[in-house]
Amino acid sequence: MRNATKRKIEPQHGPQQNKKHSTKPPSRSQANPKPHEEYLDEKRNLEDLWREVFLVGTEWDQLDSVYQYKWNFSNLENAFEDGGFLHGKRVYLFGCTEPQQACFKDVEKVIFVPIIVAVVSPFPPSDKIGITSVQRENEEIIPMKQMKMDWIPYMPSKDRLKSQIFILSCTQRRAALKHLKLEQVKKYEYCLPYFYHPFKEDELEQSTEVQILFPTEPKPEFTNAVIQDEELSADQKDAFKEFVKERVREAKKANKEAREARRKAIEEMSEETKAAFENIRFYKFYPVQSPDAPDVSKKCEVINRYYGKAHEYL
Repeated sequence: MRNATKRKIEPQHGPQQNKKHSTKPPSRSQANPKPHEEYLDEKRNLEDLWREVFLVGTEWDQLDSVYQYKWNFSNLENAFEDGGFLHGKRVYLFGCTEPQQACFKDVEKVIFVPIIVAVVSPFPPSDKIGITSVQRENEEIIPMKQMKMDWIPYMPSKDRLKSQIFILSCTQRRAALKHLKLEQVKKYEYCLPYFYHPFKEDELEQSTEVQILFPTEPKPEFTNAVIQDEELSADQKDAFKEFVKERVREAKKANKEAREARRKAIEEMSEETKAAFENIRFYKFYPVQSPDAPDVSKKCEVINRYYGKAHEYL
């Protein structure tokens, strides 16, 4: 992949004049202009690919701080080139950000680093999005179209690709956020790309812990904090016990239903779909080092709680 090319730059001419009205003959230099050579930066074919991918879960007011740097994702671009491990494959891309303490031009601060995740799969990894945070009592799994997100095909501006690329896009306009309720705006910050692997037991199915938010006044509290701080009054203790028992029963029921749904999904699955799930691959791309952006020193294989770990992170 070339970053620059050597071209001959022809002199620019204005509109040609009618020779009948030309009274002055051209000079020798005008009659035989010499082309000059210079190096021009040539834009890479997939240089803007990462910018087209929606950065899920990033606060709206932080997006400008992400795009102020010229991040280099040539590792992602090269993966689609001839000989790359994504060449000729069907790939789904989604983005997110990770806050890191980094230094750029002698200034150290917290920077939101863009991350691109590539999913190699014959079908979309999911049509749903997860909405969860430590501030929310329950997580939501909803169709991504409710958040104006969808998988759309990506067409490069230049050369045709051997790969089929689909990117997660969001059509929600930032200018229209002021017309939304604050709760709906905050939902975008709590979004996580969702993925359900029927052959892998969900971490919640395995967990014996139950997160409980007890509705005390003046503010709700997690039960462990309530117990440790002994904040319950005498008349609240019985209500608290019943509240905990009910939440545990609900959690056990939800886990049982999830296991049953997973078992049924596997039974009804075609052999082709089973093979697709077994061969699905996740790749996590960080920006490569560049003088135009902060150096990303910290990398990890974890994508999120739904996708788990990437098969490879670069």
